[in-house]
Amino acid sequence: MLGAGWLNIGSLVFGLIAWALPVVILAQGNKAKARNRVAFCAAASLSACAIALWMQILYTDHLVKIEDWSALMDTSSAVALVAGLLLTVAIVLNAITFIVYRGK
Repeated sequence: MLGAGWLNIGSLVFGLIAWALPVVILAQGNKAKARNRVAFCAAASLSACAIALWMQILYTDHLVKIEDWSALMDTSSAVALVAGLLLTVAIVLNAITFIVYRGK
């Protein structure tokens, strides 16, 4: 198994993907082609968000297993805040994408 540090990097990458996908769809100039991809983009974006959050849960589980209580105490508030921010922004970006392409 890869080192536990890769879970944080993977979480960051998947979080950025979760935000980038709806932004790319919104930035596309050709609305007709983008309209066909909106549902797939939203599913992929929210899936990437879920994977990012799952990786953070796995990292927290790793810290519990190695009994690194100080790391848990130091990072738990920040992880909870960033996880909420990731989820909120992903949902808002996907909602905006659906609103822009609604009925077109």
